[in-house]
Amino acid sequence: MKRKNAVDPVEVLRPATWSRPVIFSSPHSGACYPDQFVDQSPLDPLTLRQSEDFKVDELFSSAPNFGAPIIKATFPRAFCDVNRNAYELDPAMFLDPLPDYVITSNSRIAAGLGTIPKIVSQGNQIYSEKLLYKNIVQRLNAFYFPFHQILDNLIEEGVRKFGNILLIDCHSMPLPAQSRITHPALPDFILGDRFGQSVHPDHSAPISNKLTSLGYSVRYNTPYAGGFITQHYGKPSTGVSALQIEINRRLYMDPLTMTTTDGFHPLKDHLGELIESISTMIFERKKR
Repeated sequence: MKRKNAVDPVEVLRPATWSRPVIFSSPHSGACYPDQFVDQSPLDPLTLRQSEDFKVDELFSSAPNFGAPIIKATFPRAFCDVNRNAYELDPAMFLDPLPDYVITSNSRIAAGLGTIPKIVSQGNQIYSEKLLYKNIVQRLNAFYFPFHQILDNLIEEGVRKFGNILLIDCHSMPLPAQSRITHPALPDFILGDRFGQSVHPDHSAPISNKLTSLGYSVRYNTPYAGGFITQHYGKPSTGVSALQIEINRRLYMDPLTMTTTDGFHPLKDHLGELIESISTMIFERKKR
């Protein structure tokens, strides 16, 4: 965990020349935890990190080498989740009543995983005291909206440059106890395309095929069909496709200690091959 306050909330790593119509996104790998947030939480630092997509940004960091940018949030998901609508908030977390425009009831909020999460992935409560809405508005303005504004700008730039863009939203899968029961054999990768709605069909099958050729098991949409980013940006009719990639954490990390295992570097190398394949595949399709 890095405890920092003065850090840009969003980082974009751009290639020397943006030559491929692809953008990679890592919205949940941020590891810069604001001091006040850490001090106010009853959780120890290791527990607080359980929702983090640990080093997913590093796993996909070769994207600029193959002509594609990668955008990443530097702040943690436990602090602010940009893979949600801006105003998915649990009213039980607040001292004051929430405005009418706030979404206060859906399955994500019920699970404690709204825009301002109530819990980390193992079910531990993040806050010991209730929050003030005005403070959360400040948080959204400083962290949530800058991420989406920069991503919007990247997508617009890419569409102007190439005519179409594929957004790859990169995540890792936690393994809470209920997942082991409901989904006892999670695959190595889950591709989320909103059940075929968010991505051009020419894009997702070659990605699945490449991962399979590298020896990985792949499943579509169950239990992760793609979150807000995939749903919001993935509109193939407008030239923007979006695909969520979920990586099984057992491939590369120890979630109890938040450290990498011997599988990290082989996985990173394989993802480099996947990135090269995606970049080439989309570029060749565009030329046809």
